[in-house]
Amino acid sequence: MDASGLTLLDRHIADCRACPRLVSWREETARAKRAAYADWTYWGRPVPGFGPADARLLIVGLAPAAHGGNRTGRMFTGDRSGDVLYEALYDVGLASQPTAEHANDGLELYGVRVTSPVHCAPPANKPTPEERDTCRPWLVQELRLLRPTLRAVIVLGAFGWQAALPAFAEAGWPVPRPRPAFSHGARFRLDGLELYGCYHVSQRNTFTGRLTPTMLRDVLRTAGRAAGLATGTP
Repeated sequence: MDASGLTLLDRHIADCRACPRLVSWREETARAKRAAYADWTYWGRPVPGFGPADARLLIVGLAPAAHGGNRTGRMFTGDRSGDVLYEALYDVGLASQPTAEHANDGLELYGVRVTSPVHCAPPANKPTPEERDTCRPWLVQELRLLRPTLRAVIVLGAFGWQAALPAFAEAGWPVPRPRPAFSHGARFRLDGLELYGCYHVSQRNTFTGRLTPTMLRDVLRTAGRAAGLATGTP
């Protein structure tokens, strides 16, 4: 565990201005705001990972939401995707509370860290491949810092899967070629690390029933147990 190294990494991430399109979008969104959040001071910067430095389970998403993480400054906080994710983590005993409203709401994760391959909110929730690749060194560094305790990873969605596998390779894990294909319920072992695929907790998936709360809890329980974490019974 390297708590100081992870804290320093998070600070560097929050100061990044490497992608002009993303810098412009996140800052303009923070200025314009959404009417419902007119009294908020938006974060408007890259959003670092969230969770303990000795995490045994890592959850990898896509990118912060314009009026979620970009507003609150914390991953999956203040948007409907986060509502689904943190409620499920709470249900299986891996979070202290089922809601995530702002960065100082008291939420704690137990043995779990949440991050993303792109740390800035992108227009239309779609980073470009170039932006994904520019942001990859942050994920590589985070993986290296977490490696002493990390035992399982859940990747949410195909974009995260495509972004994460090269990062694992750069961080020192032997990723097979051809690379494993994404699917919900996919499971692969990478040198002591269990890697799981899960549909993203986007509104498109959760509103249509493509990803149900039961499906999400099942993946969290399976991965949590593989990581050596205590999870609740079904």
